[in-house]
Amino acid sequence: MQLMIYGLFVFLGIHVVPLIFPRWRQRQIDRFGERTWKGAFALVALIGLVLTCIGFGRARQLPLVLYATPPAMDHLNALFTLVAFVLVAAAYVPRNHVKAALGQPMLLGVVVWASGHLLATGLLHDVVLFGAFLAWALPMAVWLRQRDRLDGVIYPAGTLRGDLLALVIGVAAWAVFAFWLHRWLIGVDPLAGMH
Repeated sequence: MQLMIYGLFVFLGIHVVPLIFPRWRQRQIDRFGERTWKGAFALVALIGLVLTCIGFGRARQLPLVLYATPPAMDHLNALFTLVAFVLVAAAYVPRNHVKAALGQPMLLGVVVWASGHLLATGLLHDVVLFGAFLAWALPMAVWLRQRDRLDGVIYPAGTLRGDLLALVIGVAAWAVFAFWLHRWLIGVDPLAGMH
């Protein structure tokens, strides 16, 4: 559990620091160059992610139940995760109404994903993992949205093509993850109770 917490601190922390300290970030870019900054950022984030995954795997070997969840929550979690994948896709697909309306669909996707998992599982290691992502993503989404409004940021208008593309990519990515990757990477079939 401790290793997972360290990993979460590194992974989530490296994503917060540049936003809270933009001048410091710019000084590092000016000093070392943008490629070096991005490389160092990616390396630290990867280290944090690896520590989180290893720590999560170890913590799963000693499960501690904090609260029980009804089986129907698995179905709800699958829906939450589907919505999350579409939101994340909308963050990258240009000119869609979701990004135009929400501004930060990636972070909101993390909020929905973490919330769904917290509803579906009450094990301590899950609560720590998904609770940390929720506690990070929700205030970051609100803060960045507020910052964009104060800066007068206007997102490009959405188009039907952008909406359909975000939807198709999100649903396809969700299907690959739900039916194959989740079981392979995490060792849990998220749709086991639905077959």
